[in-house]
Amino acid sequence: MKEKKLDLLALASIPLVMTLGNSMLIPVLPLIEKELNISSFQSSMIITVYSVVAIILIPFAGYLSDKIGRKKVIIPCLIITGAGGAISAFSAWGMANPYMIILVGRLLQGVGAAGAFPVVIPTVGDMFDDEEDVSAGLGLVETANTFGKVLSPIIGALLALIIWYLPFISIPIFSIISILLVSFLVKRPKKSDQKKQSFSAFLQTLKHVFKENGRWLISIFIIGCLNMFVLFGFLFHFSSFLESEYRVESVYRGLVLAIPLLFLCASSFITGKKIGNNKVMMKWLILIGNVITGVPLLWVRAELGMVMMTVLLSLSGLGIGLSLPSLDALITEGIKKEIRGTVTSLYSSMRFLGVAAGPPIVALIMDNIVLLYILLAVISGVAALITFFAIKPEEKKKVALHLS
Repeated sequence: MKEKKLDLLALASIPLVMTLGNSMLIPVLPLIEKELNISSFQSSMIITVYSVVAIILIPFAGYLSDKIGRKKVIIPCLIITGAGGAISAFSAWGMANPYMIILVGRLLQGVGAAGAFPVVIPTVGDMFDDEEDVSAGLGLVETANTFGKVLSPIIGALLALIIWYLPFISIPIFSIISILLVSFLVKRPKKSDQKKQSFSAFLQTLKHVFKENGRWLISIFIIGCLNMFVLFGFLFHFSSFLESEYRVESVYRGLVLAIPLLFLCASSFITGKKIGNNKVMMKWLILIGNVITGVPLLWVRAELGMVMMTVLLSLSGLGIGLSLPSLDALITEGIKKEIRGTVTSLYSSMRFLGVAAGPPIVALIMDNIVLLYILLAVISGVAALITFFAIKPEEKKKVALHLS
């Protein structure tokens, strides 16, 4: 584990960059609405278009990473991410009506995101033979992801205070830093002796995987999607609510939004360190985490006040932080290295689906705050029930690769 520390830190920069590139826009969305004269639903599309294209392309990125190598997918995708940020920034700076071109830039960022963060998970799995090391490595990566969520509203708000489109300008800079770190610090994992898959063999393999392990794999996919839906749903609403009801300026709004994410980050870090290869513990942490996420949401009301609402959402963030590292570890440690990129990429697609669906659906029902938070609580409850009935670690076995 110690000899791979620099590799892990370089890989951890990727989810950090991807999260900054997306989540730092959340506290800035009300300002973007004013600057571009667009609706809340239109501003939510700036988050959603990024995620939708990633959902479509992530499985192909996973397949390519299994076929040609992880770094050969990650580095070009980081370049594409930077280019997308540059397009959004240039259109915001130089065009009278930049909204559609900003979306084009965000779409390109989504293309880049498809082959960056999702490929990190199988890369970490490839680096270690010991499952405890895999769990610790994935915990570090998930912590970087959540730490990026903590920093992103603060950084986004501070940058927008200077120029409203400065968050877009920062994306190519962050991408270049990550490219350099990955290029020079991440060493290629030992080559496996498996044969390269043709595309037909790839489809055969997927069919075999889901025939043998469909129940627990699909369950993890769904839970990951629901967790991200709830997280990005309440973050999107909370950002708008702070601006509309409490008139909180963007910088302070970023600081307040960072509080629930800080709880998420801390619980994610501790969970990743503690779970080791204990798959039964992982199951119960996912279940308990979703219960902890859902219960506080039942009590959210407009009249609660900003402090109490922040406390309740922080408890929910803590619950999601318990769930995510356990989901990552279960799916990565339960998959053979030869097809790890393909299967974990499908899991990442489902997480992006939650990110994509959360803001626009919340935007449509955010006027009814009671209904909104009951819905989010019910979704967390559904995730807990799926965990209880469908994930049975004692029955789970590693997926074998069959090319015949």
